[in-house]
Amino acid sequence: MEIYFTSFISKYFPPLFENGTWSLLLKFMPFVLFFELPLTLLVLMGVIKYSVLRMFEGERRLYFPPVSCIITCYSEGSDIQQTIKSLTEQIYPGKIEILAMIDGAARNAHTYEAALEMAEYVAGFKERKLIIVPKWQRGGRVSSLNTGLNFSNGDIIMALDGDTSFDNNMVERVTRHFDDPAVSAVAGCLRVRNSDESLPAALQAIEYFVSIQSSKTGLSSFNIVNNISGAFGVFRKSVLELVGGWDAGTAEDLDMTLRIKNYFGRYKKKFRIIFDPEAIGHTEVPATFRGFFKQRLRWDGDLSFLYFRKHRPSFTPKLLGWPNFLMIIFNGLFSQIAMPFVIFVYMIWLFIEFPIEYSLAMLFIVYLFYFMLLLFIYLIFVACLSERPEEDLSRLCLLPVMPLFSFAARINSLIATIWEMTALGHRDTAMAPWWVTKKSKF
Repeated sequence: MEIYFTSFISKYFPPLFENGTWSLLLKFMPFVLFFELPLTLLVLMGVIKYSVLRMFEGERRLYFPPVSCIITCYSEGSDIQQTIKSLTEQIYPGKIEILAMIDGAARNAHTYEAALEMAEYVAGFKERKLIIVPKWQRGGRVSSLNTGLNFSNGDIIMALDGDTSFDNNMVERVTRHFDDPAVSAVAGCLRVRNSDESLPAALQAIEYFVSIQSSKTGLSSFNIVNNISGAFGVFRKSVLELVGGWDAGTAEDLDMTLRIKNYFGRYKKKFRIIFDPEAIGHTEVPATFRGFFKQRLRWDGDLSFLYFRKHRPSFTPKLLGWPNFLMIIFNGLFSQIAMPFVIFVYMIWLFIEFPIEYSLAMLFIVYLFYFMLLLFIYLIFVACLSERPEEDLSRLCLLPVMPLFSFAARINSLIATIWEMTALGHRDTAMAPWWVTKKSKF
């Protein structure tokens, strides 16, 4: 088989053999074999493991703890009504307390008034309660979360975005996991609500399905969930009180995830963070490429800030345990921060060292490899996990664009890391006003 493959390459891509570029490709392949494929295979095994166990999942025990949903609201306008309505209509027999935290209510009157209009609607449902908290001066997302935590009465706390709505079985799905006393938090699954709005939104819908719904399912099977999304995170209230609530600064979701892992590692207590692919939230994503790259510039810069500055002492197996330690080193530091540098330097060297037509031919083969790998795992993920298979399969025609989209995102990540390392980019954030971030020790 190897002989046929070699003859095929030599026939259709002769420059690769004539100029030694094929040998260069073989030098590049170890990056794929040792860093890309192992993570893909780990996720794939985890997804299959989840699918098998899900088939034998029994009925949940009659355990319906009271839930407090803290919705951080800032400039959502009438969209907040969709979020409140989706929480009110949950098929969950327990109590659901909805806390709409209107940040900067003095200037955010539209959102405040839209939330007030929902009071009568929520009052018509049994075991549902709406509490609207106007924070007249803006304090930022963390301020809203901690204020909401002080107002909350539920045993389970949900941290939710004001522009995110939910399937009506979401609360029932996430709360069942807390029957296990070792479960500290549950990461909810996010899908793209405005996927039909534009090409960038549709590409992000594919990305969310692969990197969130599928990848986190695989990681959760081995108790190495890397992040609890800020738009949809569910916590045991007692755990939030143990770690002191959310911390000031940026990237509060990854920060909270690391602090929970550190706490239980420090005190040698058993814990689990679970991702449930059937607890679905629908969020809005940037509808333009410019908006997408601007958003990821902040996200990836925040990642560098947390890893290299705030949580640098956390990177030890003693705190995180070996599985989580290796996952952060492998998937966080190397894949998300180091690999963009490696790819960029490699491409610059490639075009300097070789003629452009040979370099492009080799990159085309690399592209084909990533496209075929994506197609393979995408079809498996749809078969194993998708609750909307027709919708996900309708995007198959966009898969050829995804390797290019992912490459552009990695170059953007490179820029974000440099910006953070040279200019403390995390301080330039829309998540809190400058007078809040300035007072933070970070």
